[in-house]
Amino acid sequence: MLDIAETSSPSEPPASGSTPAPLAGGVCFGEGPRWFEGLLWFSDMLGEAIHTVNLRGSMTTVPLPGHSPSGLGFRPDGSLLIASATDRLLLSYDGDTVSTLVDLSDQVPADLGDMVVDAAGRAYIGSQAYSGGVIVRVDPDRSVQIVAEDLDFPNGMVITPDGGTLIVAESMGRRLTRYSIGADGGLRDRRVFADGLDGPPDGIALDAAGGVWTAMTLANQFERITEGGAVTDRIDTGGRAAIACALGGPQRRTLFLLSSPGAYPKRLIGTRDSRVDTVTVEIPGAGLP
Repeated sequence: MLDIAETSSPSEPPASGSTPAPLAGGVCFGEGPRWFEGLLWFSDMLGEAIHTVNLRGSMTTVPLPGHSPSGLGFRPDGSLLIASATDRLLLSYDGDTVSTLVDLSDQVPADLGDMVVDAAGRAYIGSQAYSGGVIVRVDPDRSVQIVAEDLDFPNGMVITPDGGTLIVAESMGRRLTRYSIGADGGLRDRRVFADGLDGPPDGIALDAAGGVWTAMTLANQFERITEGGAVTDRIDTGGRAAIACALGGPQRRTLFLLSSPGAYPKRLIGTRDSRVDTVTVEIPGAGLP
C-alpha cells in the first residue's frame, strides 16, 4: 500500500523480453500476493476480501467485512495470517473461520502494511509511518516485540533461504534495507541493500540468485534489483501503478504482478480495475514468502 505524491523519471535499464499475460481481475485494490499450495493468495484491501486464483485464472473469495486486509503470510501449520491495515489487527484464517489473533493498535505508530512469516511461524509486520515506521514481530505465543524502528514507510519484505536476512522496502526512502535475523528472531546490523531507486518500492519478491523483484509504484514498472542497486530487468505496466509481486507456480518461475489504475487506494474505492498478470522468468523464486 502506498499513498505518496513524489515521482521521478526512471533510468533506462534493460527491458524484459516477456510480455505480461493477464490472469485475473475485477478486484478493487490487490495487495500482498503469496503463492501457497498451488494457488496465488492476495488481499483486496478496499474490497474487504482475500482472493485465491489458480494458474487457469479461476478465483475464489474469502469475505472480510469490516477489515482492510494487506499483508499475508502462512505459518508452518498452514494457517493464514492477515494484517488488517486500518484497524491494526493481525487476523488468522484456518480455512473455515477468521479470528483476531492480536490487536496491535496500541503498539504501532501507523496502519499495518506488508508481512513476512518465517519458518518458525514468527510474523514480521510493517507499520507504515512516513517516517518513524517500525517492524513489529508477533510470535506463535502471541507475544509482540518491535524489532526495527526509524523506517521510512516500511513495505514489502522477504527472508533469504537460510533464514538469516530480512530485506524490507522503504517506500519513502526509495531504498531496500537489509537486517540480520538473530536466533531469537531479532533484527540487527541494519544496512542498505540498494538505494536511489527509480521510484518508491512497494511489494517485493526474492529470487535464487539474490535479485529482488520490486514493484516501483509511481514509476509504473517492476524491476529486478541486485545488491548495490543495479537494475537487471524491467517490466513496464503500461501506465498502471505497480503494487506488488510474488514468485510461484511451477518451479517458482512464474512472476505474479499486481497492478492498479492508480497508487492511491482511497481514490479507487468502488472500482474493480486492479488485476494480476504473469510473466515467466529464468531465475526461480527463493526464500520466504
